[in-house]
Amino acid sequence: MRLPSWTPLGTAQIDYQEEKTREEKDVINDVQKILSSKLSPGILSAFLLGSVSTVTMLVVYRRYFRRLRTAEWITPDIMKQRRWIKGVVTSVGDGDNFRLFHTPGIGWGWPLKFRRVPSLNKELKDQTIHVRIAGVDAPEGAHFGRPAQPYAEESLSWLRTHLLGKTVYCQLVRRDQYGRIVSVVVQPPGFLPGFLVSGKSLSLEMLKAGWVTTYEQAGAEYGKWGKVEFQRIETSAKYVFPLLYILAARRGMWKDGITAETPAEYKRRYGRSMESAEAAEAVQDSTRRKHKRTLFSRWLTRLWPSK
Repeated sequence: MRLPSWTPLGTAQIDYQEEKTREEKDVINDVQKILSSKLSPGILSAFLLGSVSTVTMLVVYRRYFRRLRTAEWITPDIMKQRRWIKGVVTSVGDGDNFRLFHTPGIGWGWPLKFRRVPSLNKELKDQTIHVRIAGVDAPEGAHFGRPAQPYAEESLSWLRTHLLGKTVYCQLVRRDQYGRIVSVVVQPPGFLPGFLVSGKSLSLEMLKAGWVTTYEQAGAEYGKWGKVEFQRIETSAKYVFPLLYILAARRGMWKDGITAETPAEYKRRYGRSMESAEAAEAVQDSTRRKHKRTLFSRWLTRLWPSK
């Protein structure tokens, strides 16, 4: 789902903020009522201890156990913290983006498996985060009447093979102009838990395989590895001896040579037409969502008419 940059916060995010504010106000009001009444020190201490415990539990729940259903649930505060989240990849739509089902807390795997990741499309509707992989650019597929770039299908196939149905860790960086969450994506280590050992950077693995290029436009993110490391890995996919720039390794999209049009050059060539078509698609999608909300509101009104 692509949204224009001017789209306001979605209803899910607004509901989340309103619920958070209500809970905080309720706790504050209860404390004020107790403090203004005449109670014994023991009862007052017990109430204050209970209030502190309740607030602490709410904070822990929101930070570690509350599931982020869609990109609209990711608030500016969460983005500012550059929070890491864990989830399962439910679909791969292009060579550099995918859908993530957030799986916070425990209960998603054995031996304590009591929660499950949906597998049906209707169950996954409005339940996943659209992630744009940071730092890389994949060959463009066919969109809006434009032809696909060479190796777009191969790049997509590689990503599906390595991601679909797998668990990944995402550091949430920012929201792009299409409403996707740009994220530094890390694959968990093979044996040890992810919180003990850092896994492999998905972006670097894609560059190493030769199916993407380094993204160098404004706002590019490269995580702890940095732009220089990304460029070094990309060069190693083109040449056996990168420092001498000879004997082409020709991995992935470079197997037929290193002078092919890059995704960035392709986008510049189709620049204005791509932006216009994507903006039009985003407006149509926004209109469809508003129409659905309107129909839902009418249905509720019929069930519970106001007096």
